[in-house]
Amino acid sequence: MAEVDGEFTAFVNERGAVLLRVAYALAGNQHAAEDLLQNALAKAYARWPRIRGDAEPYVKRILYHDQVSGWRRRARRPEVTLAELPERAAAGEDSDLRLLLRDALRALPPRQRAVLTLRYLEDLSVEQTAALLGCRTGTVASQSAKALAKLRQLVPGLEERTSRAEVTR
Repeated sequence: MAEVDGEFTAFVNERGAVLLRVAYALAGNQHAAEDLLQNALAKAYARWPRIRGDAEPYVKRILYHDQVSGWRRRARRPEVTLAELPERAAAGEDSDLRLLLRDALRALPPRQRAVLTLRYLEDLSVEQTAALLGCRTGTVASQSAKALAKLRQLVPGLEERTSRAEVTR
């Protein structure tokens, strides 16, 4: 049992920050992301002897499925904004762009946010994204196109700003 605990602790220490970033992109705020990740890690720990060789994809799948299940369970209600909380600005010249993008991502419907997270943050293919979300590839493509169009609408000049930020790096 101590070996399992040690392996699991090492996995969390090594990959926890990446998993938290994915959870944050799905949940939209730090507290919900921490809760989502904690629940996913608890489920993974229960199955650790079976999944230890392929743990990260397994935990990510739990994150996506738990988040989608949460959307289905909850009654439709407006999102609570965190505008009244103090902001932590990201370091660098592109912090204003990051804040605009974060707010724009929060404005997207949950499924579109999940598709963008999987496709662009996790760099998954359309087929892999569809498999994780339990939908068709056409749904992933259409949700991705709608989400990107909405982001361009919410953040005018996004393409010019992102290309300029990439050049300065």
